[in-house]
Amino acid sequence: MNFSRWLLIIVVIVVDAVNGGVGHEDCRETRCNSPYGPAIRYPFRLKGSQPFHCGFPGFDVSCTDDNHTILELPSSSAKFRVYEINYKSHAISGYCDGCCLPRELFYSNGSYPLEFVGPATLFSCPPSTVRDEFCSNSYRLTRLSPCHGNNSGNHLYAVLDGSSSFDEMPLVSCIKVRDQEIKRTSYSFTLHWPIPSCEHCKGRNIRRTNLKILGISALCLVLIATGTTIYYVENSNKKEKENQLRIERFLDEYRAMKPSRYSYADIKRITSQFKEKLGQGAYGTVFKGKLSSELLVAVKILNNSNENGEDFINEVGTMCQIHHVNVVRLVGICADGFIRALVYEYLPNGSLQNFLSSADNKNSFLGWDKLQDIALGIAKGIEYLHQGCDQRILHFDIKPHNVLLDQDFTPKVSDFGLAKFCAKDQSAISMTTARGTMGYIAPEIFSRNFGNVSYKSDVYSFGILLLEIVGGRKNFKVMEDSTSQVYFPEWIYNLLEQGNDLRIHIGDDEGDVTIARKLAIVGLWCIQWHPIDRPSMKVVVQMLEREGEHLAMPPNPFASTSS
Repeated sequence: MNFSRWLLIIVVIVVDAVNGGVGHEDCRETRCNSPYGPAIRYPFRLKGSQPFHCGFPGFDVSCTDDNHTILELPSSSAKFRVYEINYKSHAISGYCDGCCLPRELFYSNGSYPLEFVGPATLFSCPPSTVRDEFCSNSYRLTRLSPCHGNNSGNHLYAVLDGSSSFDEMPLVSCIKVRDQEIKRTSYSFTLHWPIPSCEHCKGRNIRRTNLKILGISALCLVLIATGTTIYYVENSNKKEKENQLRIERFLDEYRAMKPSRYSYADIKRITSQFKEKLGQGAYGTVFKGKLSSELLVAVKILNNSNENGEDFINEVGTMCQIHHVNVVRLVGICADGFIRALVYEYLPNGSLQNFLSSADNKNSFLGWDKLQDIALGIAKGIEYLHQGCDQRILHFDIKPHNVLLDQDFTPKVSDFGLAKFCAKDQSAISMTTARGTMGYIAPEIFSRNFGNVSYKSDVYSFGILLLEIVGGRKNFKVMEDSTSQVYFPEWIYNLLEQGNDLRIHIGDDEGDVTIARKLAIVGLWCIQWHPIDRPSMKVVVQMLEREGEHLAMPPNPFASTSS
């Protein structure tokens, strides 16, 4: 069910509640089907036709088969036939022929909703002491009910004012109970309901109505919140299905490249339920896996931070077009529901970062010849991305973490989640947000005042990587001495300019100073502020293959920023 249909249901429920839920229409004035019958409205309720909230307890009226109005008196079986209701004086008139009237009508203390009106005196008499002929209109003596005897079985009689003298009545054995207001015309009586009680009833009814309105309002809020939640879930599921369909179409296009397709169950089996974790980055977690007893793999489970699967599509689309010794090889893929994973060849020596961060340790130092080979291999891999494919591939995240080393320490560029394609003759590309890792991002990505974003942005990142190889430490880490703090690449430039030894903090007395100097010079050429001043990766490869003494020093990129 879509969101518009849910909104329609909510509107219908609310309109129904406003129009009929509170019950105003059900409580309108009515009467029994007789033109002479009294009007029935609050505090009276027509039983069987109107809801309970339309009247007050004890004020239920009903209609007889011959359309007379009957008041069912509380706490008794008496039925009072009503012929008039005066809502202004709060009086109801009628008669009760041969019925047992409630005792509370004559002993009213305000707790009973109705009471008699008129002057009278009540007597309690033993049974059979008053003959029936005295209960007539001439004597104005009324036996109110034979059922109102006390514990001794006495009956209750009423003598109305203006009747015959008490001396003429057989009341010798009777006990005067109290004076009471009674009005009697033949067998007719007028009952009265107190005004305070009525106002209390009305207020109580208003409170009940307010509670119903409050309840309906709360129900509306719940329905709206439920509808919003359903819309969000439905929209999220729809978006995810669209993303999954988009990925499936993409994978169909690249099926000819023959990457193996794995299910999530396969991935769990390959990684032995994600038993051995190799590392974790911003875009996913890498686990060690085994396709066979001889073939090991690294499985990267992508995060869901990029909901439309752009990282996944970027990496698969890039890797399916790349076949180079210095670029990591994609073995297979997994796109199973929300799970997206990439299966790569396993490189036992891990990332270059592991060796740079421990380069101050002599036992962990790879040696300058090996470091030169690694630097040259990385440069060839990036140069292939820029020139060796049908389209130029810009990596945008070159750093030691994304360079993996095989068993022979051959470097392989990895992690293409941020990669972008562009034509080889395209001098600039558009970019809405910065891509890459802080410390490796070229200045033009932050500000176009330095120039356009292009393949030269990868050159800058590679230059920072070379300086890290030389210095054996993470980029942008400050060098502390006894007097000042200096920006790390600038510190290296100063060492070169002063002719100092670049075998920084590495206890290798046999190290080749020439290689360290060459790597530093190439790195400083690569990190020139303006892209136009940086060499292409093809030129970088040529510079790394030359002898170090033939390289010219680059302009000082820090001359205008030393402050």
